[in-house]
Amino acid sequence: MMDLHSLRYFQTVARLENMTKAAEKLQISQPALSKLIGKLETELSVQLFDRTGKYIRLNEFGKRFLTKVDLALQTLEDGKTELIDLAAKPIGTIAVMIHVGSYLLPDMIASFRQRHPEAEFKLLQHDQDRTASPAFDLCISSSTFRMPGTESIPLLTEEIMLAVPNGHRLAGRKSVRLSELSEDGFISLKPGKQLRDTTDSLCRAAGFEPRMIYECDEPSMVRSLVRAGLGVSFIPSVTWGGSQGSSVVLLSIEEPVSKRSIEISWYADRYITKAAREFKAFVQDYYRKLQ
Repeated sequence: MMDLHSLRYFQTVARLENMTKAAEKLQISQPALSKLIGKLETELSVQLFDRTGKYIRLNEFGKRFLTKVDLALQTLEDGKTELIDLAAKPIGTIAVMIHVGSYLLPDMIASFRQRHPEAEFKLLQHDQDRTASPAFDLCISSSTFRMPGTESIPLLTEEIMLAVPNGHRLAGRKSVRLSELSEDGFISLKPGKQLRDTTDSLCRAAGFEPRMIYECDEPSMVRSLVRAGLGVSFIPSVTWGGSQGSSVVLLSIEEPVSKRSIEISWYADRYITKAAREFKAFVQDYYRKLQ
């Protein structure tokens, strides 16, 4: 008879499409896992995987079944979360995925915990395990990022400015056209980051490909390299902290229009805990005051 263990095991194998890796992740022997999957297929009277030697691939039957298994397991998990939430204190652990660099986050969490000292946070970055749906309550990101199955509301629209060393030829200006920087060396976050994708698109709209001289993982390193006079960079005016010090000048970009929207999102069909609802309302109010 089909049970939860069988469904969870199938889900893991289906996502990884590798019996050895799935067995390691589930901490079960590979022969035992293969036997369980075979038993499930016998019960369903269909093959869920196409097998070629040691390789397995989810077939059409498997893909359809996985959709139903994901829904069933998530519904059970939501039910468990809701019951625990109803029986627990008003504020518990809040899982927040961060898809936008923000110096505001520490202050935001500290301010929230002044009201709710018992609140705890689990902060998730965008290098999550891609074999499963990210287990977050709320996600703070730019509007260019959207997880399937989520709803969102806008928090803030901010100007993306150009940061140049104070000795730069354009440092005496208040604003520039981005095309005037086509020959400059840029300092930026690495490819794949939301802001990098946005600013690369801005440069293309201005008619050039940015010449990258430094690529960094963190906004703090980008700011430090600009302060050292090593190049120019894009700086979101609010979420990266406004003033960058006397060694850096921030310039508005006249053309093209350089703005981005920050939003908060959550899974539309999952239970939202009281803690997450409290923090969501707090975050909305926090950003509203910034504007």
